[in-house]
Amino acid sequence: MGLSTQSTILLVDDDLEIREIARVLLESEGFSVVEAADGEATLSMFSSDIDLVILDVMMPGISGYQVCRHLREQSNIPILFLTAKNQDMDLTMGFSSGGDDYISKPFSYTELLARVKGLLRRYKVYKGDVRSEAGRIIEWRGIKLDCERNEVWKGGKEINLTEKAYQILKLLLIHRGKIFSAQNLYESVWGEPYYAPSSNTIMVHIRKLRKKIEENPQEPKILKTIWGKGYRIE
Repeated sequence: MGLSTQSTILLVDDDLEIREIARVLLESEGFSVVEAADGEATLSMFSSDIDLVILDVMMPGISGYQVCRHLREQSNIPILFLTAKNQDMDLTMGFSSGGDDYISKPFSYTELLARVKGLLRRYKVYKGDVRSEAGRIIEWRGIKLDCERNEVWKGGKEINLTEKAYQILKLLLIHRGKIFSAQNLYESVWGEPYYAPSSNTIMVHIRKLRKKIEENPQEPKILKTIWGKGYRIE
């Protein structure tokens, strides 16, 4: 059976027209869809039967970011943000609150389906562990990160990281494949506004991380620089 025949999506947006159009599209692909118009309804409706949440950022009452933080206390299911904004600050807030991906309005329905199916496909790999992030163990290309014990292992040996380096690695591993700009990383990990000198801080931490996790830090295969955009783990 495919992803769609097994998946229930919670669609959250205060715009009825957007919900109706998205629901018809998703149901035509075989997904089961339940709807909520605001944050409070989302939290009351959420259950273990939900496989993915499409969550509007700007809603009356509780914002999408706040809803996401509440959901992350009980589940690791994929959360896809709907946003009319795409500035770095908005992306940083989304990822730091626990979002997995975002799509900007207006969006194409082909793109929406691609994002939904991609998130569900990746989630199936980890579906055996539906604990909160604090209890997760993330393994990727010989790296093992224990979120509960705040430990990192490479090739069976524990490696020592500073707190900030650990947080950068954790963020990139959770969202591997996604590009984070220096500003995204700095504001997510340090929790402070980004200024030009902050890019040097990020570069230093990236360089130190590569020395710990790469076979050849001069030719990184895991923590890659995407020129003009930022960094990602591949």
